Order: sequence, then structure tokens, then C-alpha cells
Amino acid sequence: ASLCAQLARDGEGATKLMVCDVTGARTGAAARAVAKTVVQSTLLKAAIFGADANWGRVLNAIGNAGVELDMSKVDVNFRSKRGIIAVCRGGMGVAFSEENARDILLDDEITIQVALNSGAETARAWGCDLSYDYVKINGDYRT
Repeated sequence: ASLCAQLARDGEGATKLMVCDVTGARTGAAARAVAKTVVQSTLLKAAIFGADANWGRVLNAIGNAGVELDMSKVDVNFRSKRGIIAVCRGGMGVAFSEENARDILLDDEITIQVALNSGAETARAWGCDLSYDYVKINGDYRT
């Protein structure tokens, strides 16, 4: 787990470590698929880089995980050393302070907490944000 986090944190041009903690999945495979799909979402990576609490991008990633689930049960929080903020309950956005959310998301390690509320299985995946430098590094070199 430590090595996975270190590799993700050291991504090309990365400014933030993304951790996705999934709870309440029906199966371990479903929990892993959701966690991996969330941290791999380029739209969410860009939102995390911009400190944007875009819960819709989290739900979009969950929907792309290819697992059967009830989106009306999904809860999402963003957490860092600066605090925690609920952004989605029961598959719907909730009122939250954009200023508080931005402060939380400005930290260098962001945890996306996804509660599927459909079982007892859990999983964790690591990734990094998608920064300007990532695009520059990967767009400038030739193979």
C-alpha cells in the first residue's frame, strides 16, 4: 500500500495524491473496480488539480466502473488534512460551502470517500491529479 501511494504521488507533473476509499460494495471486485475507475478519471483528476469539488465527476466515474449498483444509495465526501466535506448523499448533490471545499481540496493529499451502501466490501486505490505539467511533459517528448 505504501509503495502504491508513493508511485501515484510521484506521477509525472503530479501535485496531489488522490486516494479513493470505497465502502459498502456488494463484492470485493466491485469495490476495486469503482476505486480504480474513480482515480483513473481524467475529468476528476483535472477537477482535483483545480480544487473543484465536482461530485458529478465522481458519480460519472462510478457509473463507468462497469459494476451493478444503485446510484440512489451512493454518498461521496472529499477529505484531506484540512477537513472533510459531504458533497453527495443518495446519489444527489447536497448544499456545501464552495470555499470550505476548495480549502480542503487545496491540500496535497485528497481522499475521495465513496459509500455505495449496498454491501460490506471495501477497497482503496491511489492516483494523482492531472496538472498542466503532466500534459506538457507527456506532450513534449517523442518516442
